[in-house]
Amino acid sequence: MLYIIVFFVCFLSSIAGAICGIGGGVIIKPVLDALGVMSVSAVSFLSGCTVLSMTTYSVLKSKMSGESRIEKKTGFPLALGAAFGGVAGKWLFSLISSLSPDKDKVGAVQAACLFVVTLGTLCYTLYKDKIRTYQVTAPAVCVAIGLVLGILSSFLGIGGGPINLVVLFFFFSMSTKTAAENSLYIIFFSQIASLVSSLLTGSVPEFQISMLVLMAAGGIGGGIAGRVINKRLTDRLVNRLFIVLMVVILFINIYNIYRFAL
Repeated sequence: MLYIIVFFVCFLSSIAGAICGIGGGVIIKPVLDALGVMSVSAVSFLSGCTVLSMTTYSVLKSKMSGESRIEKKTGFPLALGAAFGGVAGKWLFSLISSLSPDKDKVGAVQAACLFVVTLGTLCYTLYKDKIRTYQVTAPAVCVAIGLVLGILSSFLGIGGGPINLVVLFFFFSMSTKTAAENSLYIIFFSQIASLVSSLLTGSVPEFQISMLVLMAAGGIGGGIAGRVINKRLTDRLVNRLFIVLMVVILFINIYNIYRFAL
């Protein structure tokens, strides 16, 4: 029963992640934390692997189909910065974990940070039509922005999350669907770097291989379904789905803060 629940959490989260460009980890991580099925570190690692499997499919499929919306002039520097940020975020998570003997406290910190990020994202999304946006093109600035995104996504174990979209809206004036695809591209690089860092430093937590395979399968399946659905939705509908997800994630994180802090 546990495996079925975990699979569908990953599958449905990855569908939403592929549609909105949030990777799915921002849903998988807090939901599995709330269920208490694995340790905080295992959930962070496996959530990242699930997101990587989904974004790998989405990025490669988009490239092969010739329908890519990725803006290479800004997308590659962002992805490069996110890759370094992914390594830095993983190091930061390991540092905080080593400083706290109570692993639940680490989960509380993650949940609190994710709550703040999600709340800020929701507020921006609701009022974005009234907020002036920019068109950043300087490669160095793009790398710096990608670095921050990579650190946040890796430390929180969410892959990428809603903060990517807000940054792409604000700094690069992207439409909803274009931002979603560029977000997945950034997540792809940050998660590869994060995974390689974990393997090289020997900081991979204990987990069941069968769980990894199951979650990755859910991620890929969700990526396939989400890509199909995304093509049939307007920017307006994608934006509405994004807002609903943000509200749900906020409530899940409130529960996780309460659960881990006590």
